[in-house]
Amino acid sequence: MRNHRRREPDPFDGILLVDKPTDWTSSDVVVKIRNHFKFSKVGHGGTLDPLATGLLVLLIGKGTKLSDHIMGGDKIYEGTMHLGITTDSQDSDGEILEEKDASHITREQVEAAIQNYMGDIEQIPPMVSAIKKDGVPLYKLARKGKVIERDPRKIHVYEYEILEFNSPLVTFRVKSTKGTYVRTLAHDLGNDLGVGASLDALRRTGSGTLSIDNVHTMEEIQACDRESIGEKMIHLADLIQGEK
Repeated sequence: MRNHRRREPDPFDGILLVDKPTDWTSSDVVVKIRNHFKFSKVGHGGTLDPLATGLLVLLIGKGTKLSDHIMGGDKIYEGTMHLGITTDSQDSDGEILEEKDASHITREQVEAAIQNYMGDIEQIPPMVSAIKKDGVPLYKLARKGKVIERDPRKIHVYEYEILEFNSPLVTFRVKSTKGTYVRTLAHDLGNDLGVGASLDALRRTGSGTLSIDNVHTMEEIQACDRESIGEKMIHLADLIQGEK
């Protein structure tokens, strides 16, 4: 009778929590990590816009099987919106479409307007997004000056609070379900206030049960070799055990 030896767990099956730098795409991080450590499989558990920083969950080896689980978790963000500026991308990376004086807008007015975005709401995704129309990402159509009708998406906002008000800048915290465009929350809020708004900064601080407290910078990661990077990963067996 043939003996089947039990396969030892691969030390590189699991996830790595990265503090994504601004101006990097999520794919940039994936490619850099995959090439640096010669990993065969690397993915991520939820895209961050180039403007955004913070918690990017890299899925490595058999950790890629956790993609749906990681992406499906609720997300927490801290960001800063700029009242009075409307851009084509709804953030500071885009072209300015309109500028208005927002000096008369008070913190109380912003807090009142936020109440319209609590709980179950419908959100129309921005044109500058990776959503596809007939197989083509919307952002590519937007670059050609095209605007396509987008179907609203249902999301749930659990928390939406102002952390600091320093007109025209509003720093806030939001916790919501997957698929929420935080820059659209800022854009729509600005429209409700009659002055427009765009997102100046965004940082993801939580994804499901995972926290920004445990991230590693790209500098720290690239200083590792294949042996030491394993010490920074959360391994598949530990993740599975943690879910029990």
